[in-house]
Amino acid sequence: MKIKNKLRLGFGFLFVVILFFGGVSLYYMNEISIRSKVILKDNYETLSFTSKMRSIIDEDSLPLSAKAQEMFNHQLALEEKNITEAGEGKAVTALKVAYARIIDPATDLATKQKALREVRWQLKIIDDVNMNAIVRKNAVAQRSIEKSAMYVIFAASICFLILFSFIVNFPGFVANPLREFADAIREISRKNYKQRLEFKGSDEFSELADSFNVMTAELNKWENSNLAKLQSEKLRIETIIEQMQDAIIGLNERQEIIFFNKVAGQLLNLDQQQVIGANAMELRKKNDLLNRILQEDSVSKPMKIYADQKESYFQLERREIRIPNYDDGAEHALVEIGKAAGEVYILKNITKFKELDEAKTNFIATVSHELKTPISSIKMSLKLMDDERVGPMNPEQKELVQHIKEDCGRLLKITTELLDLAQVETGNLQMNVVKSDPRKIAIYAMDAVRFQAEQKSIELELISRNNLPHISVDIEKTAWVLVNFLSNALRYSAEKSKIIVQVIENNDAIEFSVRDFGKGIEEQYQKRLFEKYFQVPTDGNNKSGSGLGLAISKDFIEAENGTIWVESAIGEGSRFCFSLPVVS
Repeated sequence: MKIKNKLRLGFGFLFVVILFFGGVSLYYMNEISIRSKVILKDNYETLSFTSKMRSIIDEDSLPLSAKAQEMFNHQLALEEKNITEAGEGKAVTALKVAYARIIDPATDLATKQKALREVRWQLKIIDDVNMNAIVRKNAVAQRSIEKSAMYVIFAASICFLILFSFIVNFPGFVANPLREFADAIREISRKNYKQRLEFKGSDEFSELADSFNVMTAELNKWENSNLAKLQSEKLRIETIIEQMQDAIIGLNERQEIIFFNKVAGQLLNLDQQQVIGANAMELRKKNDLLNRILQEDSVSKPMKIYADQKESYFQLERREIRIPNYDDGAEHALVEIGKAAGEVYILKNITKFKELDEAKTNFIATVSHELKTPISSIKMSLKLMDDERVGPMNPEQKELVQHIKEDCGRLLKITTELLDLAQVETGNLQMNVVKSDPRKIAIYAMDAVRFQAEQKSIELELISRNNLPHISVDIEKTAWVLVNFLSNALRYSAEKSKIIVQVIENNDAIEFSVRDFGKGIEEQYQKRLFEKYFQVPTDGNNKSGSGLGLAISKDFIEAENGTIWVESAIGEGSRFCFSLPVVS
């Protein structure tokens, strides 16, 4: 029998048991309800009728009024229709006879008084008969309720035992084969390909067991035929990793070291054979360098490690190992990247490149410093030549001198930027941090470029309030960044336009921004604006700088624990911003 049919039979049996118990309960609950209604209905109504008749004769004096007689007759008629108990009819007849004497005009008062006592006596007899009936019926109903409760409890006990037996035994019908399958699969994961399953019957579990046995036989055959090849490939991979010049550390998904080449052992001062299979999280507690390597934030910056009898620099690369999934319908066709299976850490020795970079930086600093003095001297000589006291110049000479001034100024700016860049790269950047009013820094920067703005009839507008919180910054370098922003904005703004400088408080920081209304910067260039030597391609109408200004600005702001960014859109202009933390 198929599992589906067995499940249907099992749940159908449960359904029948539930219906049976529900039917028994409803039947006996209905019996109890009927008997309760019998007790409450007829006898209670009779007691109500007699009570009202007693109230009428008690409240009215003899002879009874016409209204009292009418009410008494109505209640008496109702009682005559509601005679349900033995002896009750006789008492009602006697009541009628006595009542007839009371309302008879020919009857004297003494006789009426005697008849009135008779009426009360008969009413009492009717009450006693009905009260005794209520007590008797109540006893019968109680016995019936107890009997019904006994039957319901018995049915509930039977159903409970059946359901308990079903709950205990039926899940095993599905769970036991699944447990056997789980144990068998666990053995397969341990490469025990001789595992077999034996199920009797013709259900799905038996079919699945047959398929499982076929699979294990094929796996066993594959293992025997490919083991030597796999071992050879494993040895080949291990040899390649061992001969790599970079330090390589491989971890599996359980953070256990699965490969660790000789270079890594020398750098970390660890025995290669002892660390294979060890837990890296435990090992890092005893090795500071390994702890640095496994930290997420160690990937971005070069690491300084003492190696080869000197301080060396290594670039750490962290790569995730993922097991690929393959589509069964296409041979060796990669469908998607599977789950993570570990990580590989690679330490590349970049000491030579670092030394070359430092040599380049020192060369730039030296050359820039050497060029700065003669360029300043040239500017002084040009200033003297432009002085009328030295001697007049014709217009052509003045124009040439002006061009030389502009070129000297540009050369002096470039050499200054190169010197600043060299300070940043060599870690010799000196910061003179003081508390300052951010509004005064903005005004100082605007005053520095106001003459250039007037030359192009560009309006400089400052948006800021007076009582902004102070910030701890290097005033000269912060103003230099703002001046650089403003110079770029002036360069790319049309004549008679506007540049807006805004200084606002934003989330415990002061945000500076310079907005122009030029043609804007394409999105593809915005991410590279703060790279060294990068320049946005121009149409030839604007002179380009050295490509160092924004890179140096980024270094200055980050040295002050700030952030810098740009917002721009074609046709809408650009907005260069930086924020600095407020003094607490």
